[in-house]
Amino acid sequence: MSEFQGQTLPDPLPAEPLATANAWLEEATRGRVQPNPNAMVLATVGGGGQPSARIVLCKEIVATPGYLVFYTNYESHKGRELAEHPRAALLFHWDALHRQVRVEGPVVRSPPAESDAYFASRPWPSRVGAWASAQSRPVASRAQLLEQLVAAGRRLGTPAVGPGGDPADAAREVVVPRPPHWGGYRLWAEAVELWVEGAHRLHDRARFTRTLAPGAAEAFAPGPWRAVRLQP
Repeated sequence: MSEFQGQTLPDPLPAEPLATANAWLEEATRGRVQPNPNAMVLATVGGGGQPSARIVLCKEIVATPGYLVFYTNYESHKGRELAEHPRAALLFHWDALHRQVRVEGPVVRSPPAESDAYFASRPWPSRVGAWASAQSRPVASRAQLLEQLVAAGRRLGTPAVGPGGDPADAAREVVVPRPPHWGGYRLWAEAVELWVEGAHRLHDRARFTRTLAPGAAEAFAPGPWRAVRLQP
């Protein structure tokens, strides 16, 4: 049992909320509490203040200095919104563990070398798929999308992928470079809320906030966390 197991948050509250969030994520992963324990809601805002949300996968929580990493197509709907309004909110919900984590803050693109390394770790057919899909754009049919996949494989010189491909080829080592329109984002935590379900709806909540001063490229200089318990 971890130090965070149970129906209340520690008292005094943790000094580093993202360390707690990471411990919870690791516990959810070890316990296989759901198919994708690293799934999180990403909420962005577009023109006119219209919000939108979708599920993305958290690939890393870097507790110090304090950011979360996810990957996507930079030209997707969320990518275009983040280019216009580079702030977002994230939400993890582990129903089986009776816990959730909310994170808010500015978003920057990950360093290219980091995106290259993660992209290279994906199965090569998925890498071809990143070249084939103009994410969030209309497509005439499923058949057209599969044709784009096959065409992308031909351009990249990979084994046949999609219809007619040999499943055994999926295990082969195939070099597929990262497309320039695909990569990582870092959401720098400016506010974090930890939530634990309690009896009689007396849930345990704590909100942590800090200031983020501009720092080096793709980074901020964070101030100390300030914590307060919230009524449910």
